[in-house]
Amino acid sequence: MTDFLLVHGAYHGGWCWRFVRDRLRAAGHRVLTPSLTGLGDRVHLMRPAVGLDTHIQDIVSLAEAEELQDAVLVGHSYGGRVVTGAADRTHPRWRALVYVDAHIPKDGQNAFDNQPPQRNEAVRRAVLPDGFRVAAQSAESFGVKPEHRAWVDRRMVPQPLRGFTTPLRITGAWTKVPKKTYILAKRYAPSAFHGYAAERRSDPAWRVIEMDCGHDIMVDEPEALTRILLEAA
Repeated sequence: MTDFLLVHGAYHGGWCWRFVRDRLRAAGHRVLTPSLTGLGDRVHLMRPAVGLDTHIQDIVSLAEAEELQDAVLVGHSYGGRVVTGAADRTHPRWRALVYVDAHIPKDGQNAFDNQPPQRNEAVRRAVLPDGFRVAAQSAESFGVKPEHRAWVDRRMVPQPLRGFTTPLRITGAWTKVPKKTYILAKRYAPSAFHGYAAERRSDPAWRVIEMDCGHDIMVDEPEALTRILLEAA
């Protein structure tokens, strides 16, 4: 049995991993799919102070409380920033890191430092009148299959702006995790994720996999993603 901790991206919640979670559990593994503070089923906890540091602490605290060891840590999209920060603090706990069309920021970078200009502008236009939340994007904008869009859209919630504006502070200890996999959604473009994948194709420490799908791989291609996660473990 392997422990998997799956971290969702912006606007999403732990719900987005349902189809992957069920498959991993059916294969005999333990799977944790938390919602980050202020998102998913924890949307009622949204406050102006919630941001990237809050979300990193969510994952660090959960890993400590569950006493995870030799586990697999997975991040989707914005969740890549979260798992990088969490793994940097807790790297001995993890057997493998998996980035699912996700950010891999460097020390001192915020989300705007990595995104294409048009995506940054879209985020700035979507800031709500309260000034600390960003309106949820549509499933269609993420390239979700038409038959799954309504299911995704009715669960999406605003994202804390501080999740995007806070610089990530890391030492590089996260790179000590033995196994590292990057999964690219080829149909989601333009995005920063194509660049992350390209940077790692020649790095022997990484396995890079391309999938012919949109951004929400865990929703549209759960069977294939489950196989990859089991291989990564």
